[in-house]
Amino acid sequence: MSTHMPSDSPASGTQQASRQTNYDVLIIGSGLAGMSLALRLAEDQRVALLTKGELLDAASAWAQGGIAAVLDDNDSVEEHIRDTHIAGAGLCHEDAVRFVVENGKRAVEWLIEQGVPFTTDENNRAELHLTREGGHSHRRIVHAADATGRAVQKTLVQQLKSHPNIQILEHQIAVDLITSKRLGHLSDKRCYGAYVLDKSTGRVRTIGARSTVLATGGAGKVYVYTTNPDVATGDGVAMAWRAGCAVANMEFMQFHPTCLYHPAAKSYLITEAVRGEGGLLRIPPGYDSAGHRFMPDHDGRAELAPRDVVARAIDFEMKKRGLDFVHLDISHKPPEFLTEHFPNIYAKCLSLGIDITKEPIPVVPAAHYTCGGVVTDLNGRTEVEHLYAVGEVSCTGLHGANRLASNSLLECLVFAEAVRNNIAAHGAIELPPLPAWDESRVTNADEEVILSHNWDELRRFMWDYVGIVRTNKRLERAMHRIHLLNAEINEYYANFRVSNDLIELRNLLQTAELIVRSAMLRKESRGLHYSLDYPETLPTALDTVLKP
Repeated sequence: MSTHMPSDSPASGTQQASRQTNYDVLIIGSGLAGMSLALRLAEDQRVALLTKGELLDAASAWAQGGIAAVLDDNDSVEEHIRDTHIAGAGLCHEDAVRFVVENGKRAVEWLIEQGVPFTTDENNRAELHLTREGGHSHRRIVHAADATGRAVQKTLVQQLKSHPNIQILEHQIAVDLITSKRLGHLSDKRCYGAYVLDKSTGRVRTIGARSTVLATGGAGKVYVYTTNPDVATGDGVAMAWRAGCAVANMEFMQFHPTCLYHPAAKSYLITEAVRGEGGLLRIPPGYDSAGHRFMPDHDGRAELAPRDVVARAIDFEMKKRGLDFVHLDISHKPPEFLTEHFPNIYAKCLSLGIDITKEPIPVVPAAHYTCGGVVTDLNGRTEVEHLYAVGEVSCTGLHGANRLASNSLLECLVFAEAVRNNIAAHGAIELPPLPAWDESRVTNADEEVILSHNWDELRRFMWDYVGIVRTNKRLERAMHRIHLLNAEINEYYANFRVSNDLIELRNLLQTAELIVRSAMLRKESRGLHYSLDYPETLPTALDTVLKP
């Protein structure tokens, strides 16, 4: 059993006065992947859990739908595997899909053991209530009403805060990973921890770790419209890329079909389960074919088609008719059914003057989930020794070209256990003194306005040129602008003191470049990547792998 407590050791180089804090494991990110891993590791490891904001600011807490797992006698592992492959458009890895699905039931049982209050069946409170979402052939989504992510996270937070082996580092953002290259060791690729900006003091800390885990989530904030929280800025993908890790399938950005369209509603997702329980997509009044249910015109599965199909259908109807939004109508269901199954959505819409028991919900597609990411094996290991990636930041082979609804939280849980087992099975490395961060740089007074302008420009052209439908010309325009912004931001980063906004924009630009590079390499339309120049799907499905 490890007995390592946080320790201070002098940093090497010219700034010997600086000190580093060491842990057994540094977890960067506080979503379900990071939280569940921290709790599993803390049995015999000293863990630091790093989060940019508060513990509940991660995308996991925003998840409404639930967790997909085979829990019903009428369902089967093979059918869940088949549904995942179909949604993934032929690009899912069989070993990863089988690994996750076969371990799904145990993952849900672990959450139940932690005290997560999942919704039970109204006729048999001893049984979990299972709902169905797009792409699933059975009811297999375990949920806590329509706020599953928050219920899970709130349950785990209490245990995290009281655990003696876990130190929670809030309001701190990783600047970059500390690798062998920074130590001058060019013959190997190893991670020793990270430099971390304490946002309250503006100072950069050196945190050494025998194992470092990226659990930073996705990159939805690279787009104007997203269901993601503000912290989803592609930090883990960008840091891993700079550290020497391969990334894969970054072109597959999932756009959730139904984000609430209202000027007072920021990034509010209307869960897939609304369509799963009978919600219908219609043309709003004031346009041609007002009230027309249009999904059957696009796919035989109608509203229960996978997300990429539904998002493209909505995008098509909006552009065809000049719509700002479409309607999602579930008002034909009994009011008591809606208030019981979707209490948070009901309350949110009602606060904006929309009564979902009597009228439809205005919705638009929005960037939702990054299906690609840092390449890992089934133990969560990256190409850099002692560096792991888990959750949305990773590319395990599970999601392929389009994530099946509610497989994301499942992946977090299953791979958190796998990472924990791998760390426990391997001996800890000794941590050398690490180079201190250069604190001599000054703050640039012009930084904030320039960063704000560049951030807005990036998100706008990514939405316009690298959105739901793409062309070669649009991708070329996006890459040209990325190169211009990169040159400007890298000059800032090299010469001025780092800030939260500078770190996030640097990471967003790097992630955007990887998305566009990947999209330019795929000469077909598959899953979430749809190109007007290459509308056909090639007979062989191949990953898009980029190496630094």
